Amino acid sequence: MTTSRTVTTSRAPMADRPRSVAGAPTTERTPTTIRHPTAPAPGSLLGATPYATEGAAAYEATGGYAGTPDPDELLRHLDACGLRGRGGAGFPASVKLRAVREHGRRERGSAADATTGAGAPVVVANGEEGEPGSVKDRWLLRARPHLVLDGLAHAAAITGAAHGYVYLSDPEAARRVRLALAERAPSLPVDVVLTDPAYVAGEETAVVRRIDGGPALPTAKPPRPFERGVRGAPTLIANVETLARIARVAARPDLREAIARSTLVTLSGGSAAPVLTDVPYGVPLRALAGVHGTPDAAGALMGGLFGGIVEARTLDLPLEPGALTDAGTTLGCGAIRFLAPDACPVGVTLEAVGHLAAESARQCGVCVSGTTAIRDALDGLASGIAGPDAAERLDRWARGLPGRGACGLLDAAAGLAGGLLRAFPGAVRAHLDAPCPVCRADAPARDAHHPTRLSVPVPTVTPPTPPTPTPSTPTPPSPTPPTPDPSAPTPPTPIATVVPMAATPEGTS
Repeated sequence: MTTSRTVTTSRAPMADRPRSVAGAPTTERTPTTIRHPTAPAPGSLLGATPYATEGAAAYEATGGYAGTPDPDELLRHLDACGLRGRGGAGFPASVKLRAVREHGRRERGSAADATTGAGAPVVVANGEEGEPGSVKDRWLLRARPHLVLDGLAHAAAITGAAHGYVYLSDPEAARRVRLALAERAPSLPVDVVLTDPAYVAGEETAVVRRIDGGPALPTAKPPRPFERGVRGAPTLIANVETLARIARVAARPDLREAIARSTLVTLSGGSAAPVLTDVPYGVPLRALAGVHGTPDAAGALMGGLFGGIVEARTLDLPLEPGALTDAGTTLGCGAIRFLAPDACPVGVTLEAVGHLAAESARQCGVCVSGTTAIRDALDGLASGIAGPDAAERLDRWARGLPGRGACGLLDAAAGLAGGLLRAFPGAVRAHLDAPCPVCRADAPARDAHHPTRLSVPVPTVTPPTPPTPTPSTPTPPSPTPPTPDPSAPTPPTPIATVVPMAATPEGTS
C-alpha cells in the first residue's frame, strides 16, 4: 500500500553562520517565461500546459503511468541512449542505477544486513535546487509532479527499492507533489521531505544526512550514498529532471535518443526576462543568448556557478557536455547567466563568489578561509584597493583549493576566480590600475544583506482547474467573450533562433 508522509525539516542552527541568501526574495522581479523550440521537440519535458499543474488524467493521456516495462529492458534503453544526470555532475544514469541495484543485492544477502539494518535500496528525487540561477527542478515539481513520480517509480523498479523520497526546499512544490500523491499513488511508499534552502543542501551526502534526521550538510566520502545511504541502505540520489527523462524513455523508448540529448536550461542576465526552455544538444550558446535577449553578451556564468565565467568567444560553442568540458567549463545544472555588454566581469565574479562564501556550510575550515579570501581579493579589485599581487594570489587559490572541501562549493569559488583570470585578464589588469566606475556604482547591490541578483523567479504555475459539472438543462449561449486577463501567464512562445527542427508530431507531452 502506497503511503505519503510529509517530513518538514530544517538545518541545525549555527551561531556563526552568515545570513543565507539562497532563499531570500530576488531583486529580479521580471517573471520567467517558458518557450518551446520552433517545432515541439520529441520527448520535450515542457508539456502541453507548462503554466498549469498537470493532473494525473492529463499525464496518463500522454503515455504516463502506462505500466512499468521490464526493468532490465528500460536499463538497456538508458544505456543505449546515454542519458546523463541533470543535477550538475552529468554522471551516466544507467551506471548509477546499476550500482545501487548491485549494492542492494549484496546487502540483502550479507551478514551486515542484520547488524546495520541495511536492506532494500532507497530512491530519492532530489529537487533541492541550490544554484540561484536555476528554476527547472522547482518548475518540474510544480507543473509536472506526476512525471517526476513516474520516473521515481521506474528507478525503484530498476534498483529494487522499497521506499522513495521527494527531497526539496520549495514549499509550493511540496504542496503540488503531495496533491499528486493523493491523486494517484505510485507503486511504492513515498515521503516528502522539506528542508531549508541552501547551496549545499542538495549535495548527495547532505540529502542522506537530512532524510536521516540530521542537518542538510555534506559528509566525508566514502562511503557514497549508492554504497550506504538513507538508513544505511544503498541509495539512489537522482535529480528530478533525470527522473522525468527516465519516465519519458519508459513511455517512448522509440524517442530515447531525442529525450536523452535534450535538456532544460534557465537563461538569465542583463535586463531581459529570464527564460526556461528545453533544447537539444548542439544548439550554439550564442543562439541561446539571442533567444534570451542578450545577443551581444560579453560572456556568461555557466552551469549555475559551478561552470565559472567565460568570455564572449566561448558562446560560439555548442550546448553539449563534452564540448563544454573540453573548453574548461560545464553545462552543470543547465543555468546560464549572460553578461550584458556593459557588465563588469570582475563585479559579476565577485557577486557569485560572495554568494558562495555566504552559503558555505562552515564545517570545513579550508572552505571558510578559501571562499572568504577569494571574495575579499575580488572585492579589493572591484573597490580599487587591491594590492599588486591580487591576481597572483587569485591564481594560486584557483589552482590549489579545488578538491579540498567536503563538497563542490569551494571548487566553484576557485573555478570562478580561475575563469576570471583566463577569460578577462585585461579587465583584471584595468582594475589594478584604477577604480572601476561600474563596480563602484554596483557596490550597494552586492551588500551581503541584500538579496542576490543571481536568483531567478520560478515561472508562475497555476493549480489544475477542477472540471466544470455538466449542466442538467441547456445553457444559453454566452454573450460577448470576456476580456482576457492581462495578468494571466503568457502562453509559451516559440524559439525561432535555436535550431530548425522537423515538425514531427509527438502527441505524448
